Amino acid sequence: MTLQMVLFRMLVLVMLCSVLNAFARASNVISSSCPEHCGNNVSIPYPFGIGYGCYFGDWFEIVCRSSNDFYDLGFPKPFLKSFDLEVLEVNITAGTVSVKYPIFSSCTNGTNSPKNQKLEKSSFVFSNYYNSFVAMGCNNYASMWSVFPDDSVSYGGCKSHCDRAPFTNGSHCNATNCCQATIPSDLQAFSTTIEPKPSSSPYNGSSECKYAFLVDQNWFETNFTEPNPNMSVPVVLEWGLDNTSFYSLPTMKNMTAREYKNSTYNCGWWQILRINSIVRFCYCRRGYEGNPYLPGGCEDINECTDPDKNTCTSDTRCENTEGSYRCVAAKNTKLFIIIGVSTSLGVLFLIFGGWWSYKVIKKRMRIKRKQKFFKQNGGLLLEQQLCTNNNVNIENTKLFNSKELEKATDRFSVDRIIGHGGQGTVYKGMLADGRIVAIKKSMFIDEEKLQAFINEVMILSQINHRNVVKLLGCCLETEVPLLVYEFIPNGTLAEYLNGQNEELPSTWDMRLRIAIEVAGALFYLHSSASSPIYHRDIKSTNILLDEKYRAKVADFGISRSVAIEQTHLSTLVQGTFGYVDPEYFRSGQFTDKSDVYSFGVVLAELLTGEKAISSTGTRDTKSLAAFFVSSMEENNLFDILDNQVLKEMEKEKIIAVANLAKRCLNLKGKKRPTMREVAMELEANQMSQKLASNLQQKYGEIEDVKAEKSEQYDVVSISTMSGLDNAIATSSLDTESLFLSS
Repeated sequence: MTLQMVLFRMLVLVMLCSVLNAFARASNVISSSCPEHCGNNVSIPYPFGIGYGCYFGDWFEIVCRSSNDFYDLGFPKPFLKSFDLEVLEVNITAGTVSVKYPIFSSCTNGTNSPKNQKLEKSSFVFSNYYNSFVAMGCNNYASMWSVFPDDSVSYGGCKSHCDRAPFTNGSHCNATNCCQATIPSDLQAFSTTIEPKPSSSPYNGSSECKYAFLVDQNWFETNFTEPNPNMSVPVVLEWGLDNTSFYSLPTMKNMTAREYKNSTYNCGWWQILRINSIVRFCYCRRGYEGNPYLPGGCEDINECTDPDKNTCTSDTRCENTEGSYRCVAAKNTKLFIIIGVSTSLGVLFLIFGGWWSYKVIKKRMRIKRKQKFFKQNGGLLLEQQLCTNNNVNIENTKLFNSKELEKATDRFSVDRIIGHGGQGTVYKGMLADGRIVAIKKSMFIDEEKLQAFINEVMILSQINHRNVVKLLGCCLETEVPLLVYEFIPNGTLAEYLNGQNEELPSTWDMRLRIAIEVAGALFYLHSSASSPIYHRDIKSTNILLDEKYRAKVADFGISRSVAIEQTHLSTLVQGTFGYVDPEYFRSGQFTDKSDVYSFGVVLAELLTGEKAISSTGTRDTKSLAAFFVSSMEENNLFDILDNQVLKEMEKEKIIAVANLAKRCLNLKGKKRPTMREVAMELEANQMSQKLASNLQQKYGEIEDVKAEKSEQYDVVSISTMSGLDNAIATSSLDTESLFLSS
């Protein structure tokens, strides 16, 4: 790790710690898990709090819930739980809390005397400094009185006259049926009397409502509109801490007198005289501001940022100190500016230099990592073989980069997986040019699997046939190699035969065409490629169907290319159980007839609709090949054929294809036909089937084909078979040239 990287990381760490420390000091709650706000950004500082362990005593517990006001339903608001009063604002510095308080009203001519006892025995009192008692309504005499525990009684109130115009917005008590009075100190509970008085004024208000209420004087003068009986108005409460539990504050716990003297806050007390109760309060010392009820809550004020907080003149320079400031002579100002700018530029250069170095090193590491994976995945060996093998089409084998394939597959998302195989996982992706592709991600690479991967690239680079899946390229700079193929959308032949694809029924014509296409591809591999290729793993799951349900032979992981004069491969037995040639299994020698055997199993699958290996026990043997051959030898062929085949195909044609499959499944390889012969016989069967169908249409409608099938077949066979034999013979060379040109 370079020095630049170390310095860069240290700088980032210091900056991060500073941000976290500033955030912790700025918090107004006792724990990071305690909410700081409720509803419309109402701040809830300690000793108030929401949730267990977040407040100082039960009087200061706040709940955040929806109000009962119809217009506010669904919007959370803070409420003092002990009094069920909505909190509007908490002022730590002034020791006040503003709450919504209901007004008292009377809409009759009788006397109404509601009583309020909400704050009794608490550490809260109605503030006589901020609040006023207001009476409203024409000819309304409202009074308030309270009996204190020492048996003293306090009275107050006023009378609103009817000698002025009705209430108008903004006029308040200066020009309405309204009057105000002060309230006594230490008020916690009071009773209100609304008593209408007779008047000779035309505005006697006999049918109007009368009101009496406590209200925040400042709010009343600036925001009050017309009253109504269900209205609540802001009222200011003064609060403090209970004297007996004051010393359990987080700031006071285990604090010595010396520590208290050097702290950034002070604490005092005041007495609610009428009830003889001591109430404690705290405040930040001069030069500090914040929450004195929390450790570290009082923070130093930078007096130098506000001209009103310092007395420094233009000839001096303000320097902030802890809890205060000082004015120093403004000498060497330019020098300080130069030093400050130089230091800033140096720090910026260090940051950007470290960042640039980090990016360069990271890029080099990424390049080296890709080079390592390229070698590990056989890139050098593949390049060597691509260059030395003249039969390989290098132009069509593209080397993709990892970013392109990650983007194409959403970083190889599990939602893009379309299949799993013995060699790896296949993903569906879309390249930058819009092409849909299949990307095979190989499993963990060992020497054997690496050889299979390179082999598949080499094999597919030599093949150009419409019924063989096309390899577009590969990627070797990832941890495991990736192969990119053309995307084949309609799944495998196995899925098609098992009825998993409902878009197109598996008719015999479709099955025969697929068999012809697969046989043609294998004939091309065996005879028409630049050098013979043995597939070695022909099975229904390795035959894909494109958008037009044309067959595409896939998975060349264990395929081998052989010399033209070479007759067999001697290898360890590989393949899929149920498709492996028994002769190859015994001798370890793989020939072109071994692929013929595997194709015979696929042909039996097309005829019967059965799987190569049965796990249900519905037939005598698990092997379809053995079951098919024994059924033919016992003349039970038509008992095992698929219903779709029996319904659509003539018996003679079925027998011809079944005999071909039986010959392919011969236990002796020499007695099996070549893929050229297999392809030609299937082509001939298809041609005769089409010819017979045309003749049937010529000689009449075939709506009642089951009743007349036997007679029609006799006519067709007599009139066409002799000519058909000649047609097969004369078309042999044409068929061969067709495969050669594929």
